[in-house]
Amino acid sequence: MKSKATLKQIAKELGVSVSTVSKALNDSPEISEPTKQRVQEYAKLKNYKPNAIGLNLKNRSTKTIGVIIPNILNSFFAKVFTGIEKVADEKGYKVMTYISNESLDKEVTALEMLSNGAIDGFILSVSEEAQKLHQFDHFKTIINEGTPIVMFDRIAEEVNCDKVIVDDFDSAVNATRHLVKTGCKRIALFSAIANLSVAKLRADGFRKAMADAGLTVDEDIVILSDSNEDFDKKVAGFFDSKKVDAVFALDEHASVTTMKLGITKGLRIPDELSVIGFADGVWSRRMTPSLSTVSQHGPEIGEVATRLLIDRLEKKEEHYKAKTVVVATELRQRDSVKKL
Repeated sequence: MKSKATLKQIAKELGVSVSTVSKALNDSPEISEPTKQRVQEYAKLKNYKPNAIGLNLKNRSTKTIGVIIPNILNSFFAKVFTGIEKVADEKGYKVMTYISNESLDKEVTALEMLSNGAIDGFILSVSEEAQKLHQFDHFKTIINEGTPIVMFDRIAEEVNCDKVIVDDFDSAVNATRHLVKTGCKRIALFSAIANLSVAKLRADGFRKAMADAGLTVDEDIVILSDSNEDFDKKVAGFFDSKKVDAVFALDEHASVTTMKLGITKGLRIPDELSVIGFADGVWSRRMTPSLSTVSQHGPEIGEVATRLLIDRLEKKEEHYKAKTVVVATELRQRDSVKKL
C-alpha cells in the first residue's frame, strides 16, 4: 500500500513552500498554471489526500489561541502571558503556547503546525533571528491564508496585522531626562539586545534626550551587544577604565549586570553611579540597592493583545484596517537613582 504524502513532504520534494502547495491544490489564482499542474500531478502520484479533520477545523472556530513567545525565561514575556491567559479564560478561549527560543525555523514550524486547524489566531512576539535576518514572509503567508495575527513588543512593520507596543522611544527619552535632572552628565548606554527593534528605539530615545540637554554621547561608553555572553565580555572591565556617573541599560540582563559590576567595583549607588534599567523583573526589587526601572506593564500588553485578537475572530470581517495600540510605560524610581 502506498503511504499518503503530506503537504510538507510535497513541498520539500518540489522545492516550494507549504503555502504554495496548499494554494496550488486549492486552485488558487495566486499560483501560476505550470506550478499548479506540477503540484497537482505530483500530489496525485504520491496519493495525497487532504486531512479531513484539519479541513473541518479550518471551517469552524476552535476557541483556541496560539501564543508564540521568543524566550520564556524573560520575565517580561512571562508577565505578558499572564495577561493573555486571563482574558482568554474570561472569553472562553484556550491557549496553546510555543517557545521559539529566538529561532526563525522554530517560529516558522510553530506557525505551520498550529495554523493547520489547531487554532483560530496567533499572538506573538517576533524572534530575534527573524528580526536580525529581516525575514517576515511566514507571517504574511499565515495572514493571507485567513489566520489573524496580533504582534506585541517586537513587531514587523512590514506585516499588516494588529500590533501592541510600548512607547519605547518616549520612555527612553523620559528615563534619560530623569538621570540628567538628578545631575548626571556622563551617561553610558548599555545593551545586550542591540539587534532588536525595541533596542534601536530605546537607543534613539536616549540620544534624543542627551542632545536636548546639550550633552554629547561619548561612543567610548556605549556598549552594544547582540547576546548576554558578548555583553558580559565587553563590559567586564568597564568600570576599571571608564569614568561615568550613570548608566541607562536597555534590557534586564544589562541592567542587573551593571548593578553587580558597580557594587563589585565598590561604587556607591546612587552617589557615584546611578542606574536605570529597561526591565521590571523580581531582581529589580530584590537587589540592594533596588534598581530603578522602566516598567513595560507586561500583563496589560497581554490583555490588550488578546482582546484585539478575539475581537477580530468574533467579528469575522473579510477586510479590516490593522490597529496599533501603544501601552504607556512607567518609570519606577527606586534606590539606584538620586532623589530629585
